[in-house]
Amino acid sequence: MFRYLKKYRMECICAPLFKMFEATLELFVPLVVASIIDRGIGAGNGGHVWRMCGVLVLLGVAGLAAAITAQYFAARSATGFAADVRHALFERLAGLSFSDVDRLGASAMITRMTSDVNQAQTGVNMVLRLVLRSPFVVFGAMVMAFTIDARIARIFAIVIAALMIVTYAIMALNIPMMRGVQRQLEKVLEATRENLTGARVIRAFRREDAEYAEFVDRNRTLTRLQLRAGRVSALLNPLTYVIINIAVIALVRQGAIRVDAGLLTRGQVVALYNYMSQILVELIKFAGLTITINKAWASWKRVADVLAMEPAMADGPGAAPVEGAPAVAFDHVSLTYPGAGNPSLMDISFTAMPGQTVGIIGGTGAGKTSLASLIPRFYDVTEGSVKVFGADVRAYDQQALRQRVGFVMQRAVLFKGSIRDNLRWGMPEADDDALMAAAKTAQAAEVVAFKGGLDGMIEQNGANLSGGQRQRLTVARALVRRPEILVLDDSASALDMVTDARLRAAIAGLDYNPTVFIISQRTASIMGADQILVLDDGRLVGKGTHLELMERCPVYKEIYDSQFGGGEVRTA
Repeated sequence: MFRYLKKYRMECICAPLFKMFEATLELFVPLVVASIIDRGIGAGNGGHVWRMCGVLVLLGVAGLAAAITAQYFAARSATGFAADVRHALFERLAGLSFSDVDRLGASAMITRMTSDVNQAQTGVNMVLRLVLRSPFVVFGAMVMAFTIDARIARIFAIVIAALMIVTYAIMALNIPMMRGVQRQLEKVLEATRENLTGARVIRAFRREDAEYAEFVDRNRTLTRLQLRAGRVSALLNPLTYVIINIAVIALVRQGAIRVDAGLLTRGQVVALYNYMSQILVELIKFAGLTITINKAWASWKRVADVLAMEPAMADGPGAAPVEGAPAVAFDHVSLTYPGAGNPSLMDISFTAMPGQTVGIIGGTGAGKTSLASLIPRFYDVTEGSVKVFGADVRAYDQQALRQRVGFVMQRAVLFKGSIRDNLRWGMPEADDDALMAAAKTAQAAEVVAFKGGLDGMIEQNGANLSGGQRQRLTVARALVRRPEILVLDDSASALDMVTDARLRAAIAGLDYNPTVFIISQRTASIMGADQILVLDDGRLVGKGTHLELMERCPVYKEIYDSQFGGGEVRTA
């Protein structure tokens, strides 16, 4: 935490100092009031009363100025701290591997970026304002009480010790409870996120009641945890009041006895009472601060856990392509996802030469996307090796490796903004001619024209586009940077057969001749590939051209027959 407060060292020092200056002025107020009572009202000296009232006004104005200055410095450091933490957190999350993201979960990352950072910001703000001020006033009031009457001041010492014990006990109980509240908040956020993103699916399957019931259950659990934590933290105020009021009773009783004996003046008793009231007010503030610190500390620990995470995949020392080597080579590759019981890929071996088109086909869950994800090193292999242009992907700098690979995901994702901004993701410096050339190859030129050109706006997740339009724009985005390896992960599933054929023909005619991997459920989309890989339950059960696989691969022939109804074997 201190690492992110270093930039605001001056603000972090000035805020408590101004608060302590305000507190010092506040400690003089009871003495001024005592002087008004004893030397002004008691002695019938009206001039002294007016002078002391002027002193009170000056103390109030100076205290207000100090408080406002302290608030400014505390707010400046807290907001700056939160901004820096968010930047660091976003950078850390963006640098995590796919397996790290899968393990952490989207809802947990969103909670840490929003709720947890906000709680930590509030905690920093309140700590800078009160963590020194409240104890300073409490112990200062006790010291001032000892200067008035040491015997009665012992009541102050006993009260402060009792309050410290109560505060520590409640904090020890409350902090673990607040962590549980934040964890449950993640589950509520996860349910909310799933229901909002999957609203159409939920309605299509008439699952509204079931999803509502699940959300209510999670929300009730959160409410129960919050109430339990709230009940514990709520004990602080009444216990504080009880202890302070018992002390006030003892103070007034002892003060009356000592005034009657002539050992104290009435003004001094009022001053002692005011000091006890100051302690009460500060301890009420400190009780609220304790609750805030509990929440902030629990939230900060969760943020710190993410900031301390090291990506599962580290950059390699840097690798140079080997001249004449295959574009991609899998050597007895197996892959098991973290936490999975069975491997998703087992003993996969093949080579793809530069300029070749490789088709990948198989049933649902056969491992097609898993295989493709290993090429840009989204995941690390469990066994074997994946080489790109002769060098193991683990030896590459990840950014340099992915600069060579254009990957079109199975789910077309676009971002809110103009078409130009979306297409430039792969190459920010690309000019409009390059963007339109990529759009033409991807059969997306008409989409661009329909939206009013490259300045046409796209809503979040491409909500104002059809599935086919989104897919064509994501293919265009990958083509803008002219990748040496192009992976199309079922990226034409929403296209009609004619547009799909035109897209494949346009990619085959690219002048820079990339190595193309086409993952598809349609045999028609991969029949013309130089090499076809057939996957079944994570195993490579067939490898060859369309005609070769029709003769010797039952799995491929079954897929083909299911789509074309058997009969004469077609060729691309």
